[in-house]
Amino acid sequence: MSIRALYRSGRPVVSFEVFPPKQDTGIDDIYEALAQLAALAPDFISVTYGAGGSGSVNRTAEITAAVRRRYGIRAMAHLTCVGAERGRVAAQLDAMRAEGVRNVLALRGDDSEGARPGAYRHAEDLIREIRARGGFCIGAACYPEGHIDCESPARDIEYLRRKQDAGADFLIGQLCFDNNLFFGFLERARAAGVTVPISAGVMPILGRRQIERMIFLCGASLPSEIIKLLHRHAHSPADLRAAGIERAAGQVEALLAGGVDGVHIYTMNKPEIASTCMTRIGRV
Repeated sequence: MSIRALYRSGRPVVSFEVFPPKQDTGIDDIYEALAQLAALAPDFISVTYGAGGSGSVNRTAEITAAVRRRYGIRAMAHLTCVGAERGRVAAQLDAMRAEGVRNVLALRGDDSEGARPGAYRHAEDLIREIRARGGFCIGAACYPEGHIDCESPARDIEYLRRKQDAGADFLIGQLCFDNNLFFGFLERARAAGVTVPISAGVMPILGRRQIERMIFLCGASLPSEIIKLLHRHAHSPADLRAAGIERAAGQVEALLAGGVDGVHIYTMNKPEIASTCMTRIGRV
């Protein structure tokens, strides 16, 4: 069953995200984490593309295929296109097809070095090419608080509609710490004609530096509740971590109670994060 079909099953989709190790020496760790994550029976697991540098790039298709073959869980491979030539993207898609990977999250990717020449300017260009090749179920990203590079909320929603029109089957939300902001975004997207399923992205707070990095990287805002939580546990990293995971579990529970199409949990390769969330919603 494709991920597209999962969203048509009549119940909310709960998915996990993991990232490949930076070096080959960490490959055993990711498989150990995957075994524990698979035991929680998520609807699917996604594997990021090139997280942590070039050492992990070629592992995405391999790990995605292993999720399906070893653990019997549907899997999705991320693919970025910023600065890429068509030959490289074609090779990556061929590698995925050879591994039996049929679900792809098509992303522009972070361009920290500024604009670089390549065949793709936007994610919609990649989506359109994957659709033309046939045989893939395609996901795309959405940004409840707007993409950090886009100054106009209306333009941001327009880009989502264009991704849908290019062939995206569903959307996965960037992390958002405020459910009210997500539901407001969802209402605007639906009003603008975005009809494909949309999963909310949830990331737990594991430490102050992690959160500071993420909000500057993606532009997510911090509710006062989280600021107070950071202050309350400023001198106890262990307590902050535990409180952050519990808050994420509560956020997942509230999103599902609000009727979302799905929730995508950024596990950060930590099975205890996913376990706490799944226990909270009665999925284990």
